[in-house]
Amino acid sequence: MRMTNKIMQNNSLYNINNNKVLQNKLSTQMSTQKKITRPSDDPVIAIRALRLRSDVSQITQYYGKNVPDAESWLKVTADALNTTTDVIDDMLQQCNKGSNKDLGVENLDIIVTQLKSLKDEFYATGNVDYAGRYIFTGYRTDTTLTYTENTTQDFKITEQINVSAIDMISYTSIGALKGISSVNYDPTDTGTVAISDTTIKNSDIHRIRLSYDDLKDGAVPNVKKVDSTTTPPTETDLFATAIKTMSASAAPSPYANPYEYVLDNPDEVVLIPETGELLIGENAYASISAVSTSTEIRVTYEKNKWEEGDLRPQHYFACTDQTTGVQYNEGYLTGEGALQIIQYDVGYNQKIRINTTADEVFTLDVDRNIDDLQNALAALKEIGQSKTNLDNMLKGMKEGETGYDKLKTTAEAADKAYTYIRENMQKMFEGLLTKLNGTLDNTSVAITDNGTRGSRLDLISNRLMNQKTTFQTLQSSNEDADITEVTIQLTSMNYSYQSALLATSKIMQNSLMNYI
Repeated sequence: MRMTNKIMQNNSLYNINNNKVLQNKLSTQMSTQKKITRPSDDPVIAIRALRLRSDVSQITQYYGKNVPDAESWLKVTADALNTTTDVIDDMLQQCNKGSNKDLGVENLDIIVTQLKSLKDEFYATGNVDYAGRYIFTGYRTDTTLTYTENTTQDFKITEQINVSAIDMISYTSIGALKGISSVNYDPTDTGTVAISDTTIKNSDIHRIRLSYDDLKDGAVPNVKKVDSTTTPPTETDLFATAIKTMSASAAPSPYANPYEYVLDNPDEVVLIPETGELLIGENAYASISAVSTSTEIRVTYEKNKWEEGDLRPQHYFACTDQTTGVQYNEGYLTGEGALQIIQYDVGYNQKIRINTTADEVFTLDVDRNIDDLQNALAALKEIGQSKTNLDNMLKGMKEGETGYDKLKTTAEAADKAYTYIRENMQKMFEGLLTKLNGTLDNTSVAITDNGTRGSRLDLISNRLMNQKTTFQTLQSSNEDADITEVTIQLTSMNYSYQSALLATSKIMQNSLMNYI
């Protein structure tokens, strides 16, 4: 093969260019500290880099964002639940004080006032939020647990209970002793009849206590029992008689006091809208007592006035906003309603529940139990005032005077009524102790569950940290250039380049003309 100077020159320039390309590649690796700058440099490294970067990105999302957000949510929940525990402990202390039989009306008034304030704080704790999201309201994180101001909103509410939820209250009939004083009672008047203690009776009344009081005027509740053995379940009236609506404060003619009316008419069922109570006559109760205690009862009623601190019904019941037509929790009635659990993705195919729902801790019965105590205290104050008035009247008379015996008999009746009502209130405090302990147990379970989730999240966080370190190490090993090796190669290429230039310069100096 004939080798000319031109060929040697071209080959030299070609090799110098290749040398320069390799030098540029090493220089680029030195400046970027990466093995490749484009996929075509090394397809294997490029494919592996894409996979590792995807893994690192996912772990960074889990470890850097999801896990800290979940940890913060759980911490806020734990703080709120601990506050709730402290509030319940304070309520239990007040109930222990109230269970002292020697306390008078004034002391009981202070205790009930304290319990009401603590109850308000109990439910206010349910409005705690994290980053603008309310933590106890399930999926409705933009809605407070309670109303924050007085408002009107017409809700049709369906409560689902069972026969065992029908409880019993003690009621003392005081008759004409109500509001008695020297102004309206003159024992010296021959037309005035003495009120004997035999007319004072303490009776038990069956009732269904609804979750809300102050119900909508004129809206009679619909009470059904559900037969779940049929498909679909069938609903039938629980009571054979129509429900009457009677006021607790100003009973309309021809009805008397609703409690006494039910005692006198055992076949009747009476709704008291102000207190949210369905009073059940003895015969009416006997007709349903044979029904299994687990039988579901659905009570549908309306409420349109809400006060600050009232719990929103959409967090607890199947209900409908009568103004907008929006339905809430309709699945509760079909058995398809699920607990509104919020879960965070905290790892590959790993989710953790972060929320505690209101019905697990902030049940409505705490509010209603305090309402019962307030009503009982009002009755005790009323009979206590009558008793004081009669005692003062009795002190102003001497034994043997006209009307003295009549007044003494009436005062003894008032004393008996006061004793009955005080004993009833004593039982209510004792019962509230048991119920609050149950609430405390529920809160303890919620704290334990929340703490367990937190412990599990710590384990997941530690594992994610290790995984992130591992994948970042693999990513670095795959993509990052060995700077020491690149430096040596670049230095070697510089020497080779300089040598090539020197050799080429020698070749380029000679041509065929030098030999002619």
